[in-house]
Amino acid sequence: QGGAGTSTNMNANEVIANRALELLGFEKGQYRYLHPNEDVNLGQSTNDVYPTAVKVATVFAVRGLLKAMAVLQDSFARKAVEFRDVLKMGRTQLQDAVPMTLGQEFSAFAVMIDEDRHRLDEAVQLIHEINLGATAIGTGLNAPAGYAEAARRHLAEITGLPLVTAVNLVEATQDCGAFVQMSGVLKRVAVKLSKSCNDLRLLSSGPRAGLGEINLPPVQAGSSIMPGKVNPVIPEVVNQVAFEVIGNDVTITMAAEAGQLQLNAFEPIILHSLSESITHLRAACLTLAERCVDGITANTEVLRASVENSIGLVTALNPHIGYTAATDIAKEALVTGRGVAELVLEKGLLPAETLADLLRPEVVAGTGRALA
Repeated sequence: QGGAGTSTNMNANEVIANRALELLGFEKGQYRYLHPNEDVNLGQSTNDVYPTAVKVATVFAVRGLLKAMAVLQDSFARKAVEFRDVLKMGRTQLQDAVPMTLGQEFSAFAVMIDEDRHRLDEAVQLIHEINLGATAIGTGLNAPAGYAEAARRHLAEITGLPLVTAVNLVEATQDCGAFVQMSGVLKRVAVKLSKSCNDLRLLSSGPRAGLGEINLPPVQAGSSIMPGKVNPVIPEVVNQVAFEVIGNDVTITMAAEAGQLQLNAFEPIILHSLSESITHLRAACLTLAERCVDGITANTEVLRASVENSIGLVTALNPHIGYTAATDIAKEALVTGRGVAELVLEKGLLPAETLADLLRPEVVAGTGRALA
């Protein structure tokens, strides 16, 4: 709708007026007794009522998203504890890097969610600033003295929110910066959620011709032609929600930029996009936690073998056998296809007990160090 939300505001005024008429014992439409504009809209304008309503709705919606993110964070954190002793190879640029634990990998997922919860909580504080009482352009025309503060106080009591009136109502009536800020944080949440889901899809690839390091709980048959195929549909759903949120952020950015002079006429699309992003991210977090992360299992033998057979293991042994010997072992392992640990033992570079001790998760992955 055009008109900065006028259609919605007028409709709300009419609904309120007609319901009030019914309660007063009159027929709907008998506006001589109570009028949508003269009474319900008294001292108000679409330009202060609409953005205030949007902000109140956004605060409550974000609270729901924060709770959903906490659920997902807890799911990842529980898996981090469950997998804390499961050794695996870390990768950079999809190439073998150095050993880590699967628990560390899932702990990173949990921390990313926690960080974004804090950023979202910071962004929502800006949404508590309202321009109710500004009327048309922020000058307060046709609103009685003290109206803005009285309206804010009553709305705060009704909603239970710590609402504050903007210091400069002319600025607040034309500016959509708080919505842009909120959308930017939602995009951040979406990007990091999508990245985590990319990792889950890659780690579960296979089951026999891929990495196959973890198992995602099966949700549905994956193919109409390939029997037994199971797809990572839940992470894929979250990926698509992320794409949508990123697109909504572009829409909100362009709508905020398109404002002119004392009003932004494009708040309806900002509301629609913001609401959609928050609602869908909330559902995505809960779905990912309950239908995917909670049911993930580890293929411990595959993970262990990847460490033992990886040339990257030699980096962890470098301080104990020396750089030159480590380089020679890496080259021979690459040429022969034999494991690093096997070659180290064969050449007598380390006793079996010492090597076994060095390959313990708390040693090789640093889980016993303060920085873990």
